[in-house]
Amino acid sequence: MKIRNAEILCVGTEILIGDIVNTNAAYIAGKLALLGINHYYQAVVGDNPKRLGDAVNAALERCDLLIMSGGLGPTCDDLTKETVAKCMGRKLVFNDEAFENIEKRFALQGRKMTENNKKQAYIPEGSTVFGNTCGTAPGCAVEDFERGKIVIMLPGPPFEMEKMFDVSVIPYLSAFTNRHFESKNINIYGLGESAVEDILRDMMNSSENPTVAPYCGDGEVRLRITAGAESHEKCLRLIDDKIAEIRKTPVAEYIYGIDTDLPTAAVETFKEAGKTLACAESCTGGLIAKRITDVPGSSAVFTLGAVTYTAAAKSKVLSVPMETIEKHGVVSEETAKQMAKGVRLLSGADVAVSTTGIAGPGGGTEQTPVGTVYVGVSTEKGEYAVRLMLLGDRKRVRLLASSFAISAAMKALKS
Repeated sequence: MKIRNAEILCVGTEILIGDIVNTNAAYIAGKLALLGINHYYQAVVGDNPKRLGDAVNAALERCDLLIMSGGLGPTCDDLTKETVAKCMGRKLVFNDEAFENIEKRFALQGRKMTENNKKQAYIPEGSTVFGNTCGTAPGCAVEDFERGKIVIMLPGPPFEMEKMFDVSVIPYLSAFTNRHFESKNINIYGLGESAVEDILRDMMNSSENPTVAPYCGDGEVRLRITAGAESHEKCLRLIDDKIAEIRKTPVAEYIYGIDTDLPTAAVETFKEAGKTLACAESCTGGLIAKRITDVPGSSAVFTLGAVTYTAAAKSKVLSVPMETIEKHGVVSEETAKQMAKGVRLLSGADVAVSTTGIAGPGGGTEQTPVGTVYVGVSTEKGEYAVRLMLLGDRKRVRLLASSFAISAAMKALKS
């Protein structure tokens, strides 16, 4: 059997009413793309056997492969297996191996297994069982090769589902497709999506394998390069050739990495250079330091983060002259430069950045409206600052300001 197209059906009233975000569908969709399996529909259905059965039957009218998540637990509203078994004309049978794994899981956690957990060991007859290394509910694939249909059922908790998909489902599905798909993402900062598209429009229109597609994030652009071929290795060769082609365009100046993010790229850049970084923050409130120190190994490059929220703190901790603050204001180019210089000298870092601004929602004036942020940079060559006008709520202004500062630190290191 060759799988032509798939659908995703996630089960749970908690998803429908907005209590939780459905990350499972996005994760499964991404994996299907890498496997080269077409995927045209997604749906969410609550814990109701009639509606669930209708959704399963409707999906199987359209697709060869239905992947479901949720509803495999021990409680009375977990009805996915029962419903799918009925739709596929199968009985539920007790699986000894699945039950042993459930018992071992409870024993490992030092918990007493209740009687209703035995429900999780019942599997549709003739199914391929997927073990659960992160929880108690096993997954399974119910196959009907005469009809050309497969239904895969996976647990709802994302950390259980993702592990099971990677370890068990991907090898299982690989037997039903002879084409591999791979993707890499070119990470771009400092150039908008429309500008990237304008530069690469001809390439995007002419590139069929691999394809080139832009995606816009918070102040960043991601170019997704996707190739399909008969082997993983050939996919990667096609992708790398296309990346090399893009690096010959004006976009190259704004590329900061491949399949990474700004903080990780910054840490790696400073590591490779053997240099150190520090930051002084006002409006970003420690967000730069947090994002950098979230990266494993950042202790090799990050020396100090100072959150100086008041004028007095800027003066006392960073040695910003009070006359600078009184003359130019807390939110100013001059103050930003002095903040960056102060934290560089205090920490002994090679590069230091600073932020001072108005993140909102209040505090803005006609001369300095909400969203005004100055980012300062200091190296042994001197100081400079850049004025930004950022749009969005307080959270977004702070995020964009921290991203600009991290990017500015990398550029200062290379200049």
